[in-house]
Amino acid sequence: MSRPSAVSPDDLRRTLGAGLLSFPVTHTHADLSLDEDGYREHVAHLSGFGASGLFAAGGTGEFPALTQAEVSTVVRATVEANAGRSPVVGPVGYGTSTAVAMAREVEAAGADGVFVLPPYLNELTQEGLYRHVAAVCRATRLGVVVYHRANARFTAATVDRLVAEFDNFVGFKDGICDIDLLATLNARHGERLLLVGGLPTAETYALPYLDLGATTYSSAIFNFAPRWAREFYDRVRAGDRAAVQARLAEFVLPYLQIRDRSAGYAVSIVKAGMTAAGRSAGAVRPPLTDLTEAELTELTPLVQKVL
Repeated sequence: MSRPSAVSPDDLRRTLGAGLLSFPVTHTHADLSLDEDGYREHVAHLSGFGASGLFAAGGTGEFPALTQAEVSTVVRATVEANAGRSPVVGPVGYGTSTAVAMAREVEAAGADGVFVLPPYLNELTQEGLYRHVAAVCRATRLGVVVYHRANARFTAATVDRLVAEFDNFVGFKDGICDIDLLATLNARHGERLLLVGGLPTAETYALPYLDLGATTYSSAIFNFAPRWAREFYDRVRAGDRAAVQARLAEFVLPYLQIRDRSAGYAVSIVKAGMTAAGRSAGAVRPPLTDLTEAELTELTPLVQKVL
């Protein structure tokens, strides 16, 4: 049985905002079944590099391709392998009743927070989106972070309402690059709401997001180059623009050139990066597709330079 979380929503907000956020990949065997042992070893490895939070089975962790039972297994494995070094945030998604049930499972698994991914398929009104997140907030005492992306597009008024009504609504991850909204939320709720940079390969946007109040971001690169990712984040927080730009030119921009060749590669290239680093996490699950052998060959020396 996993431990109950001792992290309050306010503590979670402060801790997550003080450092880099890790979104671990989810490991698979050759037959694409869950490789729990490999995943546990990976989490234990990452826990030695000082991330301020581990978001289990998130977008980089292929949440849509996991069963609900697998999500619970991954969250529990993260809690146990991390051994209290960093807060663990578990995912919920799909329809509201499913998201509520998953929030309770995440809490029972010993996680410290809940990450609300966009609901599946449906077009949403702001009232429907509010009710969805409100139901999750009511279902758990853990801090709740929402993902502003796809069909979960929040207005400032909806966020205002959630902040006013739920003390455990503590975080807003932007995956759309909604600058007006981020500026508004920072002005209204900068001391109350954690703002997270959440665009794919978030290092690309880390400096401008910092100016908008987002003190942290989700680093997929942390999976295969954790030391480099931490050093990059430290340069961002120090305002060392020359160092950040040099690292973008040296690694991130060539990496993006490969990532942008196919839809879904924002996740696939991270697993390819694991292979290039000699720490294979297996293949991505369908409907995602892996990089081609030629692309992996091109990526490998690039990754080796930042290890």
